[in-house]
Amino acid sequence: ARCYSHGSQESDEEFDARWVTYFNKPDIDAWELRKGINTLVGYDLVPEPKIIDAALRACRRLNDFATAVRILEVVKDKAGPHKEIYPYVIQELRPTLSELGISTPEELGLDKA
Repeated sequence: ARCYSHGSQESDEEFDARWVTYFNKPDIDAWELRKGINTLVGYDLVPEPKIIDAALRACRRLNDFATAVRILEVVKDKAGPHKEIYPYVIQELRPTLSELGISTPEELGLDKA
């Protein structure tokens, strides 16, 4: 069996910075955006609002409204039974959502489907 724990452990701050940098790439394309989101969703965590902010801004640069809304749906799903997490994230992202003209799934009525 191989042991992969030889490398240094990434801190929460380094993890957040890595993903913010990834989504802030000015030349990110739609495939890279989706790949990053899919990878991020695979982790056992709810991304920090600053990571989601960077991902939403990447969506806006690509004019990909559907992916922006899907990101918010995924955040709600990842929060699971912890009902206080999603409202907190939306509260933190409200200025960005307003600036970018992105509606939440609830504002679009998608939570009732």
